[in-house]
Amino acid sequence: MKKSFPIVLVFAIVFLFFIQVAGTLVESIYILDLMNSNLDEKALGVLFFFTPILLIPLYKKFPRGLAWVTFAVLFLLRGMLPYLKTANQVPAAGLGTFAVLSLFFLLLGAKPKGETPSQNGLWASAGLALAVGLSVFLRALDYGLEYSLTRAGGWVGWGLGLCLGWLLMQLDFESESAPAEKRSGGVTPAILGLFLILTLVWFAFSAPAVIARWTEGNYTLIVVTISLLALAWVLLSLNRPQLFERISRSVLLLWNLIFTLSLTATILAHRVSFPPTPDSAPVVVPSPGWVAQIPLVLMLLLFPVIFLDLRLFLDQIRQVTPTPRTLIPGILLGSTVLILLIFAHIFTNVWGYVKPVSPLFRNMFWLPYFLMAGGITLLVWRAKRDEPDSKQSTVGTFHWAWAFLVGAIFLGTAIRALPVKRIQVDVPKRSSLVVMTFNTQQSNDDFGERSFDEQLALIRRASPDILALQESDSTRISLNNNDYVRYFADKLGYYSYFGPKTVTGTYGTAILSKYPLLNTRTVFTYSDKDEIGTAEAEIEVNGQRFTIYNVHPDGSDTAMLVFANRLLERSKDKPYVIAMGDYNLRDYEEAYKLINSVYTNAWVSVYPSKISTDGVDMSGENRIDHIFISPALGVRNPVYVLVPESATDHAVHWAEIYWENP
Repeated sequence: MKKSFPIVLVFAIVFLFFIQVAGTLVESIYILDLMNSNLDEKALGVLFFFTPILLIPLYKKFPRGLAWVTFAVLFLLRGMLPYLKTANQVPAAGLGTFAVLSLFFLLLGAKPKGETPSQNGLWASAGLALAVGLSVFLRALDYGLEYSLTRAGGWVGWGLGLCLGWLLMQLDFESESAPAEKRSGGVTPAILGLFLILTLVWFAFSAPAVIARWTEGNYTLIVVTISLLALAWVLLSLNRPQLFERISRSVLLLWNLIFTLSLTATILAHRVSFPPTPDSAPVVVPSPGWVAQIPLVLMLLLFPVIFLDLRLFLDQIRQVTPTPRTLIPGILLGSTVLILLIFAHIFTNVWGYVKPVSPLFRNMFWLPYFLMAGGITLLVWRAKRDEPDSKQSTVGTFHWAWAFLVGAIFLGTAIRALPVKRIQVDVPKRSSLVVMTFNTQQSNDDFGERSFDEQLALIRRASPDILALQESDSTRISLNNNDYVRYFADKLGYYSYFGPKTVTGTYGTAILSKYPLLNTRTVFTYSDKDEIGTAEAEIEVNGQRFTIYNVHPDGSDTAMLVFANRLLERSKDKPYVIAMGDYNLRDYEEAYKLINSVYTNAWVSVYPSKISTDGVDMSGENRIDHIFISPALGVRNPVYVLVPESATDHAVHWAEIYWENP
């Protein structure tokens, strides 16, 4: 299958570019709307998913010319993405989405020069598996961020674009003329299946950190498993394609059904029943036991079925040999479903903001994934699986280049996914800690620009022993699946606890520490706008046990008072308490006064006027990010860094906490 090399790589890069540009489009829209905590006209940017139908009437007359036009648009815009401001990324990523989807549908009629007939189902299946492997590698490479979408890694996008252009020259885009009898039947269900598969890959499997944050599972094992199975599929499908042709329809259907159930169960195993009323007891969620990880293991082992499903749907399209116009209903339906799934996924997180629709999705994180996998299963069940074309050769041959390529990708992924070396702290005779609270706004600054490098520099400047991050729940499609908590922790060599898993729909309260984190858990209290999940952990320093609380409450006065009371109840028997975070409370509010009656505010204990000696005024409305400590602890050198120097939309606060006289 030497001639398959170019077209498989073409499919791989096209699928990878789709994941990248579609992810950037949704991320950029979300960031801009995040500035207003509102859904506005920017959300119309998702209509770019419909734009491929604009070129459909030209597909038959100018397939090669259109392929090169769409490639040129994709090459320029994908290459420019990492260097553009957020507002400019919306049209650039939108047009990139138009180009990459258009190019994909043009590839349905392509084949390597001199090869006949086409085996696009087989080639695209291997290409999607390779795209998953590449995506996993690029995210492992930069500690949970998509390296090629950062400015430092922008050269990768240009390099892959040049590679795509060279590979396209090896293909023939002249469409086959099929007999009239082969044109019977619709392709809309098959195209819908393609969209569902691409969406599922984009939402989860192209970024294994997503699954790790769902489950609090072992990141290294999840990354290595997905990479290994995806890349193994590339070799098997090209060298032994006949193995998959022997899989009966009933076996394929059963495989899909069990995968759907295990995927849904993976999420449901970590779903939380939130306190329904203000009088309800808090819900404490400890680290998951091994039983909760059983569906995760099963789901990871079964996920390659989506590659076989892709082959089935593309083979259906090839057997029908549709005219270009018959693709339009499928593209419209697939794009509509994709957009609805995007909003359903996002609404599970912002259920309190887009009324009356979004409240319906509260605690329904599992639903979009069930619909995707279940929809694929339903389409597989109703699909007609014809016998292989007798003229089509399906005998694979080993080629060392494939083994070298996938082996290098897997080895690089496995090495970069290994746990990093943790920072070593000189514990003996330690009598103070630097603690820091940082609302990162998903690692965006006050202007809506990505600022993770600036935030990392600020953290290094303070060098906190304990770091509390709020609004750090970025490992979801609305933030392009970037795991900034892992990025900060691994760059700094800190231990970390993410706190509320992403399936719970909070904005994330993560604790990072130079010291090992003990007895980690998340506590949920009554909420009526955002889920209120407080991350808790303990550390031991020089024989002293400290309990750390990272908080980010929001909602009505009732919800805030419930939060304050539950915090005091849970911490009352702890010898040393450090409770910090974005409290969303000013010092004149009742919930603040309640907490302040028991614990000491770090800033006010040093600056009773709430204005520092160098003129930093944190009185009145200016201060909602607080550090509270037990009365037995003392404070030195409290600091607030204000916007815009804070590289977020909040002031960043840190202080030195001591437990002996200086």
